[in-house]
Amino acid sequence: MNEKNGNTRDLSAAASGTVSLGGELTVNRLGFGAMGITGDGIWGPPKDRGAAIAVLRRAIELGVNFIDTADSYGPFVSEELIAEALTPYPKDLVVATKGGWNRPGPNQWTHDASPAHLRKAVEGSLKRLRLNRIDVYQLHVPDPVVPFDASIETLANIQSEGKIRLVALSNVTVEHIERARKIVPIVSVQNRYSFADREWDHVVDYCERNGIAFIPWFPLGAGTVAGRLLERIANARQAKPIQVALAWLLKRSPVMLPIPGTSSIAHLEENVRATSLQLSEEDYLELTGIAQLAS
Repeated sequence: MNEKNGNTRDLSAAASGTVSLGGELTVNRLGFGAMGITGDGIWGPPKDRGAAIAVLRRAIELGVNFIDTADSYGPFVSEELIAEALTPYPKDLVVATKGGWNRPGPNQWTHDASPAHLRKAVEGSLKRLRLNRIDVYQLHVPDPVVPFDASIETLANIQSEGKIRLVALSNVTVEHIERARKIVPIVSVQNRYSFADREWDHVVDYCERNGIAFIPWFPLGAGTVAGRLLERIANARQAKPIQVALAWLLKRSPVMLPIPGTSSIAHLEENVRATSLQLSEEDYLELTGIAQLAS
C-alpha cells in the first residue's frame, strides 16, 4: 500500500467486510465516530461547520454506513450536524447514538442514567437526528447511583414503544453485558481498546462468542514502545501508524467495528484506506504482544 498514491476511486469501507448487529442490520466493519466534529474539548460547534459536514458526506461516499455519536457530544452538536449533512439518510446507513452521560462544560462529564433522563435523552436524539426510530441506542456508561437494571429496563421499554430498534452498551464489563442480556438483546458493546490497550480483551472474546459487535474507541493506544513499533511497521508498509492500528483491530476479531473519527477529509480517506492493509502474521503477533512489551 502506497500512501503517495492519491487515487481514491476504488477506496471503500466495504473492503473491511461486514458485521451483523443483532441479526437485523449489517454494516461495513469500518465506521465513523462523530465525537471529533464538535468544538474543542468536545464542546460547542466546530470551528468550520462546512468542513464537518463535508467530512460526514465524504464518509458516506466512501462506503461508511455506520456512524456513532452521542447526545453529550457538543452537547447535541454532533447529532445536529449528522442530520444536517445526511438527511434524507441513505437506506443502508445506521446511526447509533448514546445517552446517560451529560456534558456540562469543556472536557467535563457527569452521569445521569436515570429512567427519567434516559427517556428525555431518547426524545431529544430523535428530534435532533430527525428520526422516528433510532437504529442503535447505547447506554453511554453505567451510572454509579442508578441501578443498572433500571437503566436497561427503561431502554427495553422505549424499544417496545418503537422509538429504539436495537439496544447496545458502552463502557461496560462482562457482568454488565450478561445482566443486560437477561432484560433485552444487546447488539454491540463499545469500550476503549487497541493493540496497545488490551484491558478489555476478555470482553472482545465474550462478544465474539456471543455474536455481539465490539466497537473499540481510542484505537491508537498510547505509550513510547507502542509508538515506535507502529512507526516501524507503518514505514515498512508505506502506510500511516493509524492505518496499522486499524488493520490490527480488523484482524483481531470478525465482530470488531472500529469507528475512527476525524474532522479532516484527508485523514478520513487515510482511515478508510486501512481496510485494504493486510498485516503479516508476524506484524500482527508483534503488535498483539505490545502490552507485555510496554509493561
